[in-house]
Amino acid sequence: MHSKRLLFLGIESTAHTFGAAVVASDGRIMSDVRQVYRGTNGSGIHPAEASHHHAKYAPHVVNEALKKANVKMKDITAISYSAGPGLGPCLRVGAVVARSLSSYFSKPLIPVNHAVGHIELGCLLTGATDPVCLLVSGGHTALLSSSRGRWRFFGETLDITIGQLLDQFGRALKLSSPCGAEVEKLAGKGSKYIQLPYTVKGNDMSFSGLLTSAKKLIGSNNVEDIAYSLQETAFSMLCEVTERALAFTEKKELLVVGGVAANRRLSIMLEEVCKRQGAKLFVPPIEYSGDCGSQIGWAGAKHYSQGFSVKPEEGFVRQKWRVDEVQIPWRS
Repeated sequence: MHSKRLLFLGIESTAHTFGAAVVASDGRIMSDVRQVYRGTNGSGIHPAEASHHHAKYAPHVVNEALKKANVKMKDITAISYSAGPGLGPCLRVGAVVARSLSSYFSKPLIPVNHAVGHIELGCLLTGATDPVCLLVSGGHTALLSSSRGRWRFFGETLDITIGQLLDQFGRALKLSSPCGAEVEKLAGKGSKYIQLPYTVKGNDMSFSGLLTSAKKLIGSNNVEDIAYSLQETAFSMLCEVTERALAFTEKKELLVVGGVAANRRLSIMLEEVCKRQGAKLFVPPIEYSGDCGSQIGWAGAKHYSQGFSVKPEEGFVRQKWRVDEVQIPWRS
């Protein structure tokens, strides 16, 4: 274990966002800088174009993160980067930047699972210690609980994620991806509920039928009412499996993380779930709900505290990397 305060440079590049942050081993976020790729209205993320965006902005983002933290590379203890899951071309940009810095400045390198980063940063920022975790983003929809040194799945999506549901619905309305915030605004103006498919199988969920049905309503119904009905249906599915997980595990903390955690209506519905189960809801500040370097920096600090790092030539990326494959010994 390391006793003095150490500094970690975290680099995030799984999808839309190229981010860098300097995080201290005591949990202080000293800087967090990011640039977000946006496609044309009505289109999703183009992996090659997003990787070109990341490569273009990487030097500026990393330099700004160091500048805002008022540190230089010689002050950095170790470099962590998002090694997966994510889009291959985007992941490789972050990995190349991290490996290059690690090699040139002789710093330890720490590959980080993106989902572990979301969860551990959420715990840091909210004070949650042993939560049931609802991870809701463009890349994940999962209900997790830690046990014997790993985050274990209690339930997950069977097809698309909740973030993809909102994004693809928004793109059908010619919005620019990521569309979650705009869909939430539309839903806030709706009031008439339209019946849509509700699919929960055990503790797993399916959103593809819901998306298809909602898209078919465009043009023949009020858009705000469709968005309202889409959100109410999808979030009710999330609440059902979440309440079951709280009842089963008897845990008294619920942490919601990922980009969709910024949705205010979802928080209100989860508050009701927590009241019924005698649990407390933890939601990170909205600026840290989406992808950012801080989640990678902090997860890197947790791994480093357990003695884990790799040589630059051993750095890797994995487009598919489930969170339950990652050892998290600090939760054993």
